[in-house]
Amino acid sequence: GSGKSLVGEKLAKALGADFIEGDRLHPLENIALMASGTPLDDKHRKGWLDAIGRQIALSVDQGHGAVAACSALKRAYRDFLTEKAGEPILFVFLDGDIDTIRKRIEARNHEFMSPKLLDSQFATLERPDPDENVLAVSIEDPIETVAGKVVKQLGHLKVFKRGQ
Repeated sequence: GSGKSLVGEKLAKALGADFIEGDRLHPLENIALMASGTPLDDKHRKGWLDAIGRQIALSVDQGHGAVAACSALKRAYRDFLTEKAGEPILFVFLDGDIDTIRKRIEARNHEFMSPKLLDSQFATLERPDPDENVLAVSIEDPIETVAGKVVKQLGHLKVFKRGQ
């Protein structure tokens, strides 16, 4: 509900990078848990984060950049993704309050993200520390406007390529 997919797609297009939709990389067990309203724990997220990190690394190995949309809620998750990717990662933290995100989730139809899971996600969230490689962007504006702001702020980035 923060706009990860829309912002990620627009950013990937602007940067000429591959777009990785994290929701598509969840194992069936995770999807079943979330669809039933059961929050994921660290154990369930580990394999999912591993798949995202490997996909980022594969894109970079193929000479492309990558933009991945996922909820890297904890610093340990962000560190794990960076390690798996084998590249520095700039995380875009789409910062919004629980009520705004809840309204967005309730207004859409998502195959397994229930509004019931939002409280657990906010309970798990570790806001990025100043020493992390993170760009925080408020989601107060309509999501299209937020996506445009992120693209403008990151438009100067070049596609990362290993060994250069």
